[in-house]
Amino acid sequence: MRVRVVGLLVCTVLGISGCGYSSLQQQDEAVKTSWSEVVDQYQRRADLISSLAESVKGFAASEQTPITTQARAHSGTEPATPAVLNDPTAFASYQAMQDQLDRSQRFLIGLAASYPQLQEDANFLDLRAQLTETQNRIAAARNRYIEAVRIFNTTVRTFPTDVTARMFDFRPKPNLPVGGAVGK
Repeated sequence: MRVRVVGLLVCTVLGISGCGYSSLQQQDEAVKTSWSEVVDQYQRRADLISSLAESVKGFAASEQTPITTQARAHSGTEPATPAVLNDPTAFASYQAMQDQLDRSQRFLIGLAASYPQLQEDANFLDLRAQLTETQNRIAAARNRYIEAVRIFNTTVRTFPTDVTARMFDFRPKPNLPVGGAVGK
C-alpha cells in the first residue's frame, strides 16, 4: 500500500510539473555546445601563443626564460571535453591553465616591447592582431556559456523540474566568472 502511495505521489508531481525532461535535455545540450565554443577559442589562442612565443624567441634568443618555454608547453595541452563540466576539480584545473596562458601571453607581449625590430615584423603584427580577435571571440563564447549555464542551473534548481533533474542525475554545471581573466 505504501509503495502505491509513493508511486502515486511521484506520478502526480511529474504530471503537475510537465516533467521538464525535454527542457533539461535541450538546456544541457546548449551548455555543452557553448562549452565547445569556449574550448575551441581557447585552443586557437593556445596555438597563437605558441606561434607568438616562437616569434619572440627568434628575436630574444639570448633571453629565453622559463615562462616563454612554459607558454609553448601549455599550448600543446589537450582541449577539455564536455565531461569536464561534471567534474568541478577538472573544470577549475582547466581554468587555471587558461589563466596561466593568459599571463604568458601578456608576458610575451611585454617582452616584445623591448625589441623595436620585432614590433615592425609583419608576422608578429599579424599574430598580435589574430590574438586580439581571438580574445574577443573568447569573451563572446564565454558570455554565451555563462548564459547557457545560468538558464540550465536555474531550471535544475527550480521546483518542480528539480524533481526530474534529480531522477535523471542532472546536476548544476560549473560557471565561469563574469569578466574572467581573458583579455586583462
